[in-house]
Amino acid sequence: MQGLINEVQQHVLRTQIRLFACRERLLAHTDDEALHDLRIALRELRSLLRPLTAAPACADLQQRAAELGRLTGPLRDLEVLQGYLQQQGMHAAAQSRHTQLLQGYSSLLGSASLTQLLRALDEWPQQWREAAGRGELRGLHKLIRRRLAKDHKRLAQALLDPAHDRHRLRLLVKRLRYAAEAYPQLAGFSGRARMRLKYAQSALGDWHDHWQWLLRAEAEVDLRPCVTGWREAMQQAEQEADRALQRLAKDFTHTTG
Repeated sequence: MQGLINEVQQHVLRTQIRLFACRERLLAHTDDEALHDLRIALRELRSLLRPLTAAPACADLQQRAAELGRLTGPLRDLEVLQGYLQQQGMHAAAQSRHTQLLQGYSSLLGSASLTQLLRALDEWPQQWREAAGRGELRGLHKLIRRRLAKDHKRLAQALLDPAHDRHRLRLLVKRLRYAAEAYPQLAGFSGRARMRLKYAQSALGDWHDHWQWLLRAEAEVDLRPCVTGWREAMQQAEQEADRALQRLAKDFTHTTG
C-alpha cells in the first residue's frame, strides 16, 4: 500500500513540474505545442486523481484540474483549426485566429483557474501525507480497481447500444484509456485492447473535429469554402469511427452482464 501511495505522490509532483514548464513556454511563446502539452499533463493528472476523489485532498485538486481543462478546451480547438487553415493556405483566416489565440493565451495565463491549480499543487503533498498518516488512504488498490471496473462497464454498455451517441462514446473511451494508462497494472488490459482504445479515440477525435468545424462555419463566414470538404471528411470519419468501435466491442463487451 505504501508503494502505491508513494507512486501517486511522485506522479503528481512530476506533473506539477510539467505544468510549470508549459506555463513558462506559453509566457515565452517558445513553440506551438505548449498548450497541447499542458492539456496532456492536465489529462494525466485528472486520470490519476479521479479514482481517488474519496480523499478530500484529491477531490479538491481534481476539481481544480477539471476547471482548467474546461477553460483550455475551446482554446485548443481554436489552435487545431488555426493550424489546419494555415496548412490549407487560407492565410487570412488563419491569421485572424492567430490573433484570437494570442488573446486566449494571455487570458489563460492570467486566469484564476491556472493560479488556483498551481497553488493547490503546492499544498497537495502535505495534505496527501497527512491523509496517509490518518489512515484515510487504506484500500487504495480496491478503490482504483472498482473505478476502473465501473468505467469499463459504462463503455461496454454504450458499445452495445445500437443508437449509440458518438459524443458520449468518445468521452467514455478517453476516460477508460487514460485511467488505464495511469494505473496499467491495476487495469490489466491486453496490448490489443489498449491499442484499440487508442485507435477508437483517434477516429472519434477526427470525426469530432470536423463536426465542430462545421458548426463554426455556420457563424464564421470565412470558413464556408471548407464546408463541402469537411462534410465529406466527417462522413468518412464516422465510418472509420464505427469500424473502430466495432473492433473495440470485441474486447470490452464480453464481460458485461
